[in-house]
Amino acid sequence: MEVKILADSACDLPKSFYEENNVTLIPLKVHINDEEFEDVKTIDPKTVYDAIRNGIVPKTSQASPLAFEEIFTEMAEKNEDGIYIAFSSALSGTYSTAVMILDQVKEKYPNFNLTIIDTKCASLGSGLVVMEAARLASNNVAKEEILKDVRFRSGHMEHLFTVEDLDYLAKGGRVSKASAFLGGLLNIKPILNVEDGKLVPIEKIRGKKKVFRRIIEIMSERGNGMKEQVIGISHADNEAGALEMKALIEEAFHPKEVYISSIGSAVGSHTGAGTISIFFLNQMPNQ
Repeated sequence: MEVKILADSACDLPKSFYEENNVTLIPLKVHINDEEFEDVKTIDPKTVYDAIRNGIVPKTSQASPLAFEEIFTEMAEKNEDGIYIAFSSALSGTYSTAVMILDQVKEKYPNFNLTIIDTKCASLGSGLVVMEAARLASNNVAKEEILKDVRFRSGHMEHLFTVEDLDYLAKGGRVSKASAFLGGLLNIKPILNVEDGKLVPIEKIRGKKKVFRRIIEIMSERGNGMKEQVIGISHADNEAGALEMKALIEEAFHPKEVYISSIGSAVGSHTGAGTISIFFLNQMPNQ
C-alpha cells in the first residue's frame, strides 16, 4: 500500500502540487481585518502582499486541531500508513498540536501507523523534503526508507533569505528598529538563515546585487553535490528577483533543476513582500 504523505501549507508548495501528487494539505490560518482564511485553500499570497503594502499587518495561527482530528481519524479508519512532514516547531505550534491529536486518535485506533516529523525547516525548505517524499511514496517505496530520506534532507537543508524591507522584520522582532531605520537609509539588506528551526540574521550587505552575489558565495561554501540537486527558490511577490537568482544559480552550479514557488500566505505574513529565499542541501544522500 502506498504511504500517505501529509504536509502543512507552510511548506509553500502550490495547490496543484497537492492535487497532482496525492499529498494531503493541512492549512495554517491567516487573519486579515478580523477575517480568517485557510492558507492555500481560501486565500492566495497576492492578497496578503497587497494588504501588507497597504499598511495592514496580517496575523497567522496554527493549523486547526479539528482538521488534524478529522484527517487522522479518516486515515486510521482506512488503515492507511502515513508520514506528516511538519513546519519547524520553533516557528509554529502546528507540529505540537499534531502530536497531541495523534495521541488522542491512537487511544481509539492503537494500530494507526502515522509518523510526524519536525523538519526544523521553513517554506520551500520543507517543501523540497515533501516533494521527494511524495515521489518516493508514488513509487511504493517502504515507509522506513521514506522516513530515512525525510530525516536526512530535513537535517541537511540550508536556508538563505534576503528581504526587501527591514521594517517588516523589525515588527516581528527579528532586527532592531534602529537597524531597520539605518538599513532603509543605507540600502542595507540582511541575509538570514535557519538555525535549529529558527530564523537568524547572519550578514548585512549593501545593495541587492551584492546580496545575490554573496548568496552564491555562501552556497558555494555550504553546498555539496549541487549538480545533482533540485535547488529551491521561493519569493514573496518578487518573481523578477527569483528569476534573477535562478540565472545566477544555474550559471554557478548547473543544478539538476531550480524549482521556483511563491512564499505562501502564512509564511509571507511574517516575511513581508519582496523576500527571496534559497534552499539546497549541504550533503547529498548516500554520500
